[in-house]
Amino acid sequence: MKLLRRRFLHLAGGAAALPALSRFARAQTYPTRPVRMIVPFAPAGTTDIAARLIGQWLSEHLGQQFVIENRPGANGNIGTEAAVRAPPDGYTLLMVDASPAINATLYDKLNFNFARDTAPVAAVVSAPLILAVHPSIPAKTIPEFIAYAKANPGKINYGSAGIGSTLHVTAELFKIMTGVDLVHVPYRGGGPAIADLIAGQVQAVFIPAPAGIEYVRGGALRALAVTAASRFEALPDLPTVGEHVPGFEASTWYGVVAPRNTASAIIDSLNKETNAGLADARLKAQFSELGAEVFPGSPADFGKLIAAETEKWAKVIRAANIKPE
Repeated sequence: MKLLRRRFLHLAGGAAALPALSRFARAQTYPTRPVRMIVPFAPAGTTDIAARLIGQWLSEHLGQQFVIENRPGANGNIGTEAAVRAPPDGYTLLMVDASPAINATLYDKLNFNFARDTAPVAAVVSAPLILAVHPSIPAKTIPEFIAYAKANPGKINYGSAGIGSTLHVTAELFKIMTGVDLVHVPYRGGGPAIADLIAGQVQAVFIPAPAGIEYVRGGALRALAVTAASRFEALPDLPTVGEHVPGFEASTWYGVVAPRNTASAIIDSLNKETNAGLADARLKAQFSELGAEVFPGSPADFGKLIAAETEKWAKVIRAANIKPE
């Protein structure tokens, strides 16, 4: 009986180890078929472009096609939920911006918890926003804009890509830290907000650099400052908001996550190859042309960024009493 019991325990232990060994073996050969990368926004936006650029690199260097699938809706929540519900086998990934970090507080009831239900893979790029104003606004610097806004409370309209968008919460952070009274005009996307800014229907927009840099260079819009902590390489003469409003900082960022419980070997492989791409001169130049800067790091680094951004925007959302549409 003892011999049989020992044999049973040995077999049971071996059986218990099989799933782990199987996962390890799969990770070692990953990928063996095409990988789906969900973008929770419509095509042609910065998130989509970032996904296609890094997806192309991964396709070329991991030997399988990385297929971009756009699943827009509900401020990114529809595509995000589709990704977190997928099997954690490495064959469904999600390209995100700051939206999930914002949505975690903006929405009272979501069918998922982004921080809990995803595994950070790699940050890809970051970009500041540009505080751009219509040429009819007399201000040419941040101090002049603040003074003009305080002299005209409630008379300056600012556009955004919608309630809870990065453009919106950045403007609300600016209002909180400067005490100005600006009126929010939400649009269904950043493109219409920029178009109305150029037409003079709104007077200001915090525009992600990839979307606004050509309008600034071409003179259609007047740029007052960038929102990053340091000056932007693509517009080195433009000051930061923080140079005049100490402590102010906001950036857009884009990165890849996977469903939770995805094997660490798969995540590490994807992270290593993504960082290799971000070190490639050609790919860096492509991102630079978009007005974005590569943002390499470990999965843990990306996880810390997501946590910090979630906490930061939660404070703004509560202070400004922002509610979803």
